[in-house]
This record gives sequence, structure tokens and C-alpha cells, in this order.
Amino acid sequence: MAPQETQETQETQETRETQNVTFADLHFSAEIKKAVAAQGWETPTPIQSLALPVLLGGEDVVGLAQTGSGKTAAFCIPLLERLDGRARGVQALVLAPTRELANQTAAELQKLSPEGTQKPVVLCGGMPINPQIKALRRKTTSVVVGTPGRTLDHLNRGTLKLDSVGYLVLDEADRMLDMGFAPDVGRILSYTSAERQTALFSATMPNEIRKVVDRHMRSPKWLRVEAETTTVEGVEQVYYKVDGKEKTRALRAMLDAEEEPLAIVFRRTKHGATKLHRQLEKDGYSSGLLHGGKTQSQRDKAIAAFAKGRTRVLVATNVAARGLDIPDVSHVINYDLPEDVDTYVHRIGRTARAGKEGVAATIVANDEKRDFDKIKRGLPVEVRESRLPARS
Repeated sequence: MAPQETQETQETQETRETQNVTFADLHFSAEIKKAVAAQGWETPTPIQSLALPVLLGGEDVVGLAQTGSGKTAAFCIPLLERLDGRARGVQALVLAPTRELANQTAAELQKLSPEGTQKPVVLCGGMPINPQIKALRRKTTSVVVGTPGRTLDHLNRGTLKLDSVGYLVLDEADRMLDMGFAPDVGRILSYTSAERQTALFSATMPNEIRKVVDRHMRSPKWLRVEAETTTVEGVEQVYYKVDGKEKTRALRAMLDAEEEPLAIVFRRTKHGATKLHRQLEKDGYSSGLLHGGKTQSQRDKAIAAFAKGRTRVLVATNVAARGLDIPDVSHVINYDLPEDVDTYVHRIGRTARAGKEGVAATIVANDEKRDFDKIKRGLPVEVRESRLPARS
């Protein structure tokens, strides 16, 4: 991997060179361009402008972009372009962290394929497996979109073969790894050819993702798209300095100061989230728990209870930092520091939804002050220090 300075220089250069690209300028088939036009798209989004020329050129890509940036089309168009209608077997695989995202990706692939002819097979847990096996047996199956757990299940059963895969996508990779799928992803990749083209998209770049890049990708181009607005309007951002052993007391003080808070509390690990959830329940706070160790059904139930106000606190890891759209969330509380600026922004974006206001509060232990100062320096707004409310 290139050193950080070189990487950032390349990203800046590529952003400048591709910012005026149009779909007409890009080299892919007229049939797919017709499908793109049918979506009403005229000009590529920034991540599409950066990623499409590189992926269409056959190179590996690491794309850093937020959800909603248009990244799905950025990897779907090159995927469809390189499919060989005369070939047999699975030619392309897209791995996604959740069933919802897998279904959305499959739907977009079908919309972008000429006259909607490409119908990917979706492999997700929580769904009957026999129809998936039947679909995989069809000779016309060339694209698979799946979650890591169910995809690996099919590989172990021998119902899925990946030796013909020439194009592979890891979508929302940071979310996949946060949900505990790193071992499954590694095993799935071992079933594919080392000569495949790989595209990895992520909103943040923790060290675990860099390890995947180093181990499984071939000199990828690093492409970054900065958010147009780095933090959400309508969010009051504050932090509280406390002794490390006083974090739970500080959290209780914040919750008690509000009449009916609807708060998401972020912890860094599944173990930490579980421990805090148990403590809050013991202390009489109605709370839910959301992390990557939960099944899809358990996650759905926790989100539904929180959205309907049956629980007032949702303790979560970063798995909830994107794609969770609950308009009435009043507070986002960073019990543990986020890893970086991007993670901070994604977390606090869970409040102040639908034009409402919200509070983003970070509990900073004395020995975390230096790390939090780094995050603050990367933000365009001031995060003010505040005093904890007195508990009644």
C-alpha cells in the first residue's frame, strides 16, 4: 500500500481530474447507458466520477464514501459491463452486511441491466434456503448478491461455486467487519481466483479494513469523497470530561435530565455494549441492545421497540451508525470515543433527522482527551465542553 501522503495526493489529483465527467464520457455499452438514462441520471455523483473509469479499466478500487453517495451504481455498472453472456457459472459476487442492503443492490443491478434482464440471486439468512439452491442451479445465474453468513453456508454445502468469479465487491465493508463477519469474508475470498477484480467500499477505514485490502487486493486505487456537509445541521454538539470510572454515572445524569429522551448510546465493542445494557436495565432504564452478534430478527425487534418508544435507550455498536433512520431520536451519546472523524459524523447523524433538533454528547475520560482533540480538529464546527447536569 502506498504511504499515506502519497495516497492522499493521488486522491486529490483524481478528484480534480474527474469532477467534470459525464456518463456520455464513460466507456460502457449503449444498452447500459440507456438503462442509466431511464433512471433519470445525467451526471455521475462524485464517487461515480472517480470509481467508474478505474473499475471499467479493470483495476481494483478502495472507495471511501458515505451511504447515499451513489456507490452502488459505481460498482454495478462495471459489474454488468464485464458479464459474458456466453459463459457459465457465477461471474460476479457482491457481499453486503445485511439482507436489506443485499436486496437493494440486487434491485439496482436489475434496473441497470439492459431491459432488466439480469436477475441476481440473493443469498441471505432468515430466508428459506431451498429456493436459493434451486436458483443457483440455473445455468443462467451469473451474479450473486449475499450476506457473508449465508454465502459461506452455500459454499460449505457445495451449492455455490466461485471459481469463475472475475468481479467481487465488498460493500459497506466497515459495517460487515463490525458485525463480526471478518472470518467469513476471508473464507469466502479464499474460494475465488486471486486474479479477480475487487472493489471495496466503506464509509470509514479502520485497521481491520486495511488488513483486508493488504491481504486480498491487487494494488488498488484509493478514492475518497468527502461529505458535502461534514456534520448534521440542527445537532448541538457537546462533550463532558470525567474520570474513566464515572462514565456510567455521567450517562445516567444525562438521561435523568431529560423528561423523555430517545437516546442511542454508542459503545465500541459488542461486549461493552452488552455490559452497559445489562447495567442500565438493572438501574431501571428501559433499554435495547443492537450489535453485530444479534440475529437479523433480534436487530429488527430492538429497532422497532426503540422507534415506537417502548424502550427509551438503545445501546449500540457502530453497526447502527448508518442506515438507521428514526426521526425522533433526541440524543446520540458517545460512551466510547469513535475511532475517527468519519465514525463520529456517522454516529451523530442518527439524531436531528427530518428537520428536528438533537444533541450529540461525548463522554471523554481524562486519558482520552488527546484522542478526542484529534477528532475535534477534523470538524468544521466547535464541540463545546459542558458540565454534567445535577442528578435529582
